Amino acid sequence: MTEFKETELDERAIKMAKVLSADAVEKAGSGHPGSPISLAPVAYTLYQHFIKHDPNDPNWEGRDRFILSGGHASLTQYVQLYFSGYGVTLDDLKHFRGGADTRTPGHPEYGLTPGIEMTTGPLGQGFASAIGFAYGERFQRGLLDPETPKEDSPFYHKIWAICGEGDIEEGISGEAASLAANQKLGNLTVIFDANRIQIEGDTNLVLAEDVLKRFQAYGWYTDEFSFIQPDGSYKEDVEGLAEVIAKAEAAAPDQPKLIKVHSLIAWPTPGKTNDPSSHGSKLGAEAVAGLKKELGYDPEESFHIDEEALAHARKVAERGLEAHKAWDEKFDAWRKANPDKAALYDRIKAGELPEGFDKAIDDLEATFEVGKGVATRGASGSVLNAIAAVMPELWGGSADLGGSNKTDLKGAATFAPAECATKQWPNCNEFGRQLHFGVREFTMGCITNGILLGSHTRPFGGTFFMFSDYERSAVRLAALMEIPNLYVWTHDSVAVGEDGPTHQPVEHLASFRAIPQLEVIRPADAFETAEAYRYFFEKKNTLPGAMVLTRQGVPTLAETAAKAKDGVKKGAYVLVDTEGTPDVIIMASGSEVQWAVAAAKTLAEKGTKARVVSFPSMEWFEEQDAEYKEAVLPASVKARVSVEAGVAMPWYKYLGSYGKPVSIEQFGLQGDGAQNMIDLGITAEHVVEAAEASIAEANA
Repeated sequence: MTEFKETELDERAIKMAKVLSADAVEKAGSGHPGSPISLAPVAYTLYQHFIKHDPNDPNWEGRDRFILSGGHASLTQYVQLYFSGYGVTLDDLKHFRGGADTRTPGHPEYGLTPGIEMTTGPLGQGFASAIGFAYGERFQRGLLDPETPKEDSPFYHKIWAICGEGDIEEGISGEAASLAANQKLGNLTVIFDANRIQIEGDTNLVLAEDVLKRFQAYGWYTDEFSFIQPDGSYKEDVEGLAEVIAKAEAAAPDQPKLIKVHSLIAWPTPGKTNDPSSHGSKLGAEAVAGLKKELGYDPEESFHIDEEALAHARKVAERGLEAHKAWDEKFDAWRKANPDKAALYDRIKAGELPEGFDKAIDDLEATFEVGKGVATRGASGSVLNAIAAVMPELWGGSADLGGSNKTDLKGAATFAPAECATKQWPNCNEFGRQLHFGVREFTMGCITNGILLGSHTRPFGGTFFMFSDYERSAVRLAALMEIPNLYVWTHDSVAVGEDGPTHQPVEHLASFRAIPQLEVIRPADAFETAEAYRYFFEKKNTLPGAMVLTRQGVPTLAETAAKAKDGVKKGAYVLVDTEGTPDVIIMASGSEVQWAVAAAKTLAEKGTKARVVSFPSMEWFEEQDAEYKEAVLPASVKARVSVEAGVAMPWYKYLGSYGKPVSIEQFGLQGDGAQNMIDLGITAEHVVEAAEASIAEANA
């Protein structure tokens, strides 16, 4: 890293960044101007001097990754993308927060603006996901280039992030920081913008601890730098800041780094500097005019461009081309020396599955025994291990529930430095594929999001379905970004048993089905579980998927053995049918499918024709065309029953006016899991009663 000397043109570019940020918020009428104004020198220094990037190719494999965790300060990044030549235009800045067609929304959105690595909205998630980016870099490098010293590998890069007090206050930052230190993620540097202001005022009210000592206790390298001088004056000394960052890089190659920068929000805006009103509201015409005067700009002119300073800033693109060219040479040499690894890289980058993928699942299914009771969590573990054998990019683990979630990969080394080894997990390797998150569900979701965004590998994470609540915000962000995170959620109902209502999910299926672009899959047995995994990896979209799985054994059905391969990927399919038009349709998911099948047999003995529809995924069913939906759920059959051990809310669109849900509309019970199901009415007998009642009402 060369020494950074600030020139007059650098100073002018930083002033221009401040003014553009103020103008953009003022034109939009809303936003967060204070932080982009005071962060301008920090972001400029990173983009110009530290972050390895090529604005001509925002997706260049060799680039460093930058995450703005405090996404409300989005103009901080948009202005630097404009300065660097990413294709963000002055019109884009003028259209900040400008509606559906803006490329500069209030918070950065992945896939919308070139140069944005992830969607950062809820505070703390960018910080935690940046740690996932570092996980992904290391695992992918180990997969493709394990023998090369990291600095010499084309797959090594750094992760940079900026966070603020809000990120530090959110508990997720502490959860994730602890893991980052354990993992010795030396390629991660976080700049902590400590301006001591949030919406409700001075942060001393709620954040009085020594944050640096907290991070030191985790095991991070920490340092600090202040723009506030001992005499109370203010100097945006970017050369001094660069020295501190460079010192951290040299001093702590194997530690994540937190550098606290003391700043004054909105400096040097008259009347708004160090004032909470500058955090989340436009500055107002008078204050913006005052800022422009302070910086030598015409207060009557908006969005003025200092062309000479802009041209100077855009030289970063030339440096990016040079770095890219050097990387290309390194990458080409690696490719020639490692043809097998190069083929693997090409495949995983293209998102293609390995040749043996289908065979691995077919061979596993050949071992399933019809009639045998198998928990779908157990079937899930078997499937994960079967496909892991042919899919080296698959890795994952659990939030301290691996043995219960069945997320352990047999024979796999643990992803951790060797000194983390324990009696239970003696084989730790920095490139291992078995993940351990500890009791940190939210962090697990953020880290696996970061892995997906920062590498071409495929992670999964497991917990009890009940504790998916802790992970929900990260799940929602994965759905919003349309990234294929895989959630393995077990212990899916009141059949959990003696752990009691605190561990028995009843509203969770409904609440997760309510998240747009999240695919919820609840398989009935081993065959449906295997086919659910097959389709999750084969499907063309990149939406996240949740496998919702049983603790208790469920019978492996002859009907699914025959029909699951074609049926599961359609979301719902006819499992048991009748001659002619059925009198009633019984729809069920997961462990309740067995009771739907049993009820249909009882009804048949009574002369009632019942069709059973297995419904593993409402989302997948809704993707089917109208003809298929009508074939499965003919509109002419008004008598319908849904069977699911949770609240009935999602089923009403399929039940119609005369349908009857067999559901659980209360919290669970203490007691044996099987007895809980009986006591709460999840039985074949109750399904029969509901079917007969529905038929009676429909016929009336």
